[in-house]
Amino acid sequence: MDYAITFACYNQVAYTRQCVDSLVRHGYDLGRVVAVDNGSSDETRDYLASLPLGGRILNRQNLGCGVAWNQGVLAFQSEWSVVMNNDVLVSARWLENLIGAAQARGLKVVSPALVEGPLDYDFEAFAPDASARMKDVARVGARHAVCLLVHRSIWAQVGYFQAQPSLWGYEDTLFFNALDQARVGSAIVGASWLHHYGSMTVSAIKQELGLSQKQGLGARNNHRLLGKSFVRRKWDKMQRKAQERRWRAEELAQYGMTLHGERRDGQFAWR
Repeated sequence: MDYAITFACYNQVAYTRQCVDSLVRHGYDLGRVVAVDNGSSDETRDYLASLPLGGRILNRQNLGCGVAWNQGVLAFQSEWSVVMNNDVLVSARWLENLIGAAQARGLKVVSPALVEGPLDYDFEAFAPDASARMKDVARVGARHAVCLLVHRSIWAQVGYFQAQPSLWGYEDTLFFNALDQARVGSAIVGASWLHHYGSMTVSAIKQELGLSQKQGLGARNNHRLLGKSFVRRKWDKMQRKAQERRWRAEELAQYGMTLHGERRDGQFAWR
């Protein structure tokens, strides 16, 4: 496979270590991984220096997700680029299944299914069974920035992530809006699964800035960059939520689970 993986990190070295360990455990070549550090002050840089990575970019300050993702994608150009969080665990054949699902459906942008929350279950046993059971399931039109597989043709057709540090996490929304405007198909696919602890870096930054976890990092006027009226944004959100409810009902009825799980009180809550 012609692929490269990139992730941005800002402190939270324990999660980065677990992410890298899961890649190694499942046989992925760290020589195809580019890590972009956004000015960490913990042991992250020492840890990254100990790894045989394909690329290591050390920013002097936190330049935001968009800048870091672009740096990683451009540092190791490949047919397929994976942009993902550093607080995830991958599963067996996660990437092969993700690329296979994209090719089978003729898609250039796909995301894996997720379980989010504490790792209080056996993900190594869960993921192969879930991948086999849900291999033909896809939420066409959906995607998420926890993990995004992007074909190289998309960078030329749509462009890269908006490199504006003050966006504070709104870069994915703008990129997805650009995909929609260009009529680029996407999907979340059940053939591939990740465990996501839950935006640990964003939570840490909020704590540093004195924000509550319910408050957004991005400026309140970031939505203006979408070029949509208030009514259009509300309408699009209503349509998206309605579609998510339909997907959930259909998947639960047929499989007893969905492509988006959350761990609550030691149980799966399917979304």
